[in-house]
Parts: sequence; structure tokens; C-alpha cells
Amino acid sequence: MSGHSKWSTIKRKKEKTDNQRAKVFTKIGREIAVAVRDGGPDPAGNSKLKDIIAKAKAANVPNDNIERIIKKASGDGDATNYEECVYEGYGPNGIAVIVETLTDNRNRTAGDVRHYFDKYGGNMGQAGSVMFMFSRQGNIVIEKDGVDEDALLETALEAGADDLVTDEEDVFEVRTNPNEVGAVNDALAAAGYIAISAEAEYIPSTYTRLDNPDDIKNMGRMLEMFEENDDVQNVWHNWENEEDYEG
Repeated sequence: MSGHSKWSTIKRKKEKTDNQRAKVFTKIGREIAVAVRDGGPDPAGNSKLKDIIAKAKAANVPNDNIERIIKKASGDGDATNYEECVYEGYGPNGIAVIVETLTDNRNRTAGDVRHYFDKYGGNMGQAGSVMFMFSRQGNIVIEKDGVDEDALLETALEAGADDLVTDEEDVFEVRTNPNEVGAVNDALAAAGYIAISAEAEYIPSTYTRLDNPDDIKNMGRMLEMFEENDDVQNVWHNWENEEDYEG
């Protein structure tokens, strides 16, 4: 396995999801709209849409909301032309950062992202500057409580998963091809497993620890600024001790 995601990071993101549900719904809605525009409204024939629906359900987006967004995106209800842009850079002390965005104004978004890097002791890099430190994998997170590891592994592999990561204390992580998250998640759900997170992620091969209190504060604040920006969909990084940031 090429690195593991940090459950503390997922847990913090999930807590933010609970506290900022409306913003999260809006961002996932934008992803759904783009997937429908690019591949059509039927998830059976649009694997990207299927994967985003899995992500939406794991984030507790109501089915009615999902169906309404798909219907709107497949009609003439939303003429906004969103563009996918990925930015790479470094935070304090060389923390590698990948920022995924959907924007209707590339210049605005690039300026915002560059500003956040600069303001908190980092710098935005060129394409490829940190991407080599990550692998793109589907990751379905399931709480360990009451779940039999062998049974989950068998079900996951039969569904087409690549691996089961067990080294986190509270959760199992089912790894998949990044384009098969939705299909594998559907199979797991049919077997009774409930995901608390399901999406394609950039998973780092190595992690960097921050010990300087100012670096910890700046890195934490940088991540908050990214997450608060409406154009930013996801932020991935290799900061090992993110839990040390208290906000």
C-alpha cells in the first residue's frame, strides 16, 4: 500500500461537515452539476457521477437534494460553466498541498489560492511540484465498531476493491481504483456496510511533522482559508500532526 490517509484528518473534515453542512452541500452540488454536464444524468452510465453520489451520501446529503441537483444540471437550470483547476504548493516547513477547485473564474481562484499560500508562510508551485508525492486512490471509510475484518475484506475484494487498510484505530479504509468508488460503495452498502466517507483522494506516500507552534498555527489557518473558499472543493496534504492545531 502506498501510504495511508490520516483518520484524524478525515475526522476533522467530518466534524467540519457537520458544522458547515450548507456549504458542503453547495460544494458537492457543484461537483454533481459538472459530472452531469460532462457525462450525462444517469449514474449507471456515468461513473464520475456515481462516485460523487457516493461521496454525497457519505456526507449525508439527502437523496431529494441529489436528485434535484441532477435534474437541474441536466436541464437549462444552471448555465454556469465551472472549470476544474488543481493547484499545488507548499505550506510552512515544506508541507505538500494539493488544492482541487471548481471555478467560473480561473483568475480569481488562482489569485485566492496564491494569496493563502503566501499569507501563511508557504508558496504556490508549478504543476507537478508536489503531485509526485501522492497517489490517487478511492477511499471508503467504515467504522470498525461491530464490523468483522475478514468479512469486510471478502466483500470488498469481491466488489472490486484493491485493498483493506486496517492500521487506523477506529476505522477500516477500503481502497479502490479512483474511478470505482461509487460501484464498490454500492456493493458494500448492499451488504450492510455504512460509509462515513467515500471519495477519490490524493494519499501521500510520506508525511511531514510540524513542531514549531507558529508553523502549526499558520498551516492550520491556511487549511481553514482554503476550506472556507467556495471555489475550493478539496484540500489534500501530508501534514502528519494536523490534530495539534486547535483552531
